[in-house]
Amino acid sequence: MPAKPTEPDTIALSTEELQEITGFAAECARRVLPIFERSLPGDTRPRDAVEAAQAFADGGRRTQALRTCAWAAYKAAGEVTGEAADGVAGDVPAGAAAADAARAASHAAAAAYLHPKASAHQVKHILGAAAHAARAEELASGGGRGGTGPTLAWARHHAPPAVTAVLGRLPAAPPGGGRVGELIRDLDAALRA
Repeated sequence: MPAKPTEPDTIALSTEELQEITGFAAECARRVLPIFERSLPGDTRPRDAVEAAQAFADGGRRTQALRTCAWAAYKAAGEVTGEAADGVAGDVPAGAAAADAARAASHAAAAAYLHPKASAHQVKHILGAAAHAARAEELASGGGRGGTGPTLAWARHHAPPAVTAVLGRLPAAPPGGGRVGELIRDLDAALRA
């Protein structure tokens, strides 16, 4: 019985590509920082993560501080309450939108640590900031699936060459992941077309 051909375990991935992908992710996340900051105006963790991502994209080093900022923004997402900007408790969409905005920032900083693995999971690292930003806009607009706002369209039209080149070396985005997973798959398909 002939052996089945196998996919390579790794892909080529340069520092320049990582920087370009991280800059793209930072711009996607930056677009929704106000959604988070309206809910928790004194919490700078998501903004710090976006700024750290941008510093790496602009030629900075990939340091532990960048990873720390990514985790801090992720933690901020988990701490967002249902309080709206005006302090009215129970506004779940506002809290959920703020959480996705913080997750977008976390993904932006984490994009610098994309692995050169030929895994569909890596697609989430490339497009996670854009998808979480789109979900934050969707929730902020009232939660309808048609309300993803401008970030997803912006991401489709402004993805730099490194994003499409690296996506082309990876399998398509994996199933699952709820609404954010759907947005990742939609964006992945659009960028590969």
